[in-house]
Parts: sequence; C-alpha cells; structure tokens
Amino acid sequence: MSMQVSIRKRMTSADRQFSLDIAFDSDSRRIALFGPSGAGKSLTLRAIAGLLMPDSGRIVLNDRTLFDADAGINVRPQERRVAYLFQEYALFPHLTVGQNIAFGLSKGWRNPRRNGTHPEAVRWIDAFGLREIVGNYPAEISGGQKQRVALARALVARPDIVLLDEPFSALDPALRSRMRAELRALQASLDVPMLVISHDPADVEALGDHVLEIRDGRIFGSGTSKQHPPVYAPLSARVA
Repeated sequence: MSMQVSIRKRMTSADRQFSLDIAFDSDSRRIALFGPSGAGKSLTLRAIAGLLMPDSGRIVLNDRTLFDADAGINVRPQERRVAYLFQEYALFPHLTVGQNIAFGLSKGWRNPRRNGTHPEAVRWIDAFGLREIVGNYPAEISGGQKQRVALARALVARPDIVLLDEPFSALDPALRSRMRAELRALQASLDVPMLVISHDPADVEALGDHVLEIRDGRIFGSGTSKQHPPVYAPLSARVA
C-alpha cells in the first residue's frame, strides 16, 4: 500500500483558530497517527475519507488521486474505497448484526432483508465469528462484538484502507487491552491496510508499524512502534 498526504485546512470558530498542515508519505500497511486531543488527528482522517475538504494539497492512495486542489479533483466519499470506523462504531440500532454488515451492499434506500444474507456478508460474518449473533440487535451484543460487526461492515465493501478513529476510547482498561490484541490479530490475519489514530501509546505500539506524531496540526516526527519507546525523527531531518 502507498499513501501520500499533503493538505492544508484553516478552521475558524468564534473563540479559536486552528491550522491543519499535514504532510506524510507511507508504504506501511499499519499506520498510526499519535498525539494529544485537539492535535488534528480526526481532521486528518476526515480529509482522507472525504468528509472534510482541505483548502489546498493532495491525497493519493495506491497511486489513485482522491483529492487534488490544483487539478480540481475531489472524489466523493462513497467512491474513495476508504472505510471509516467511528469511535462509537455507528451501528444502526434498528438493524440486526447481519443487516448492519450487509448494509453497504444494498442498492437504493431499502435496508437489507432480515432473513436474507448477501454471500459477501456471509464471508465476513464467518471470518469474524459472528454467526451465533447474526440475528441480534446492537443493544443485545457486547462491546467487543460491536467492534467486530463494525469492522465486518467496513470490510464488506472491500476498501483499500480502513481508518480507525480512537477505536478503544470508550472502553474500560481491561476490555481495551483485549480488544487491542484482537484487532491486531484480525488485521494481521486479514492483511487489511489500516490507519489508526490514538493518544494512547499502547494503541500505537500494538497497531502501528509506521508511527507519525502529530502536534498542533502538523506532523512533528516519524518512527516505528518497534522502538521502545518510539523515537520520532523530526521530519526536517529526514531525506525526502
């Protein structure tokens, strides 16, 4: 996988101004953006997913240009082949596990049938061990099961990359540790490219091979989670 991101976005509110100026290249299949709250991590993910339009710059994924301000290119979110996993998973409460997973395969505005499952959805239901709860609703399953359902729903559309926005922030420490290990194992077995953002060093160590530290809307440095602790080389010192 290859990703090139070079974007700028100025955000202004009544009491704050924030400038996002992000630039990085990576060919890793497991990228982590690490930094404190308010550093610009989620804004970067939203720009890659097409949910936020930068003021200038380019976003290229696997040699496919998703955004280029100068060339007037801005691929629609649903055509980017980028899956965005929200913090709270955003499962549809009125749909079963099977319907949630198959939702992205539906045509038009109709929900997937409750008693009928698309063959592609079945593949991921089995891969994530969800067959026993396929008829349950989100309120009836555990936090770990919700994460697997959300991942299965994201992967059913065969995205080029999965973006994860603080995937464990709402979990208690014990469940967080278990889900971190489970997600790492799933990513390794499925070999799905992944970009995760977090302020937790343990998330970064478990889920990122290429780690990018972000501060105040800019990439401060780059390193690898195999370093203990990670050592971030300032970008100004790296050879382009």
